[in-house]
Amino acid sequence: MHVHQTKPIEGSRQRYWYFSSISAVYTVLSAEQVGASKGYLLHAGLSGNGSIMTKHAIIKQSTLISKVIRGLAERL
Repeated sequence: MHVHQTKPIEGSRQRYWYFSSISAVYTVLSAEQVGASKGYLLHAGLSGNGSIMTKHAIIKQSTLISKVIRGLAERL
């Protein structure tokens, strides 16, 4: 999840946030700061690289590409 703040958050200079899930967004940002509730984002159709624009942010979901380390899965 990528959250781009279009309106600054008081006390923070950060405008770009990256999260592993929609739920993770709300561990750092409030619904007011995002401009949408967790329930709204969960049902907004973000899957498949979708995006939503609110009054406070642009929220995008995309695929995180990572490298698979051979043999690691077998050792775990």
